[in-house]
Amino acid sequence: MTDYAHSDAAAKSRAEKARRLASYVWQRGVTGSELLALPASARRKLARAAETNPPSTDETWVTVAQLLDEKDRWAARHPEHPAARRAHTDEKLLWVKPPITPWL
Repeated sequence: MTDYAHSDAAAKSRAEKARRLASYVWQRGVTGSELLALPASARRKLARAAETNPPSTDETWVTVAQLLDEKDRWAARHPEHPAARRAHTDEKLLWVKPPITPWL
């Protein structure tokens, strides 16, 4: 019996899912390290918001984080390019909460 999880078709499917997720997440200003720091439940919600089935393994999320980092580097080199502009950075707070400063 063929192991689908390690087939070329599965690898292609994971890569397509990672690109869809990275595109959605990058538009919201979330970095690769921030994405990987999110709890699994938040990543599942994020995938559903991106209208994508949540990945079943961390392997896909690691690929998404790598794609985000690559896009960030590319955008820094090409700041005037239309594809280097994020459209939904105001939604970042829905996913990544800033650290809370304690009261003194």
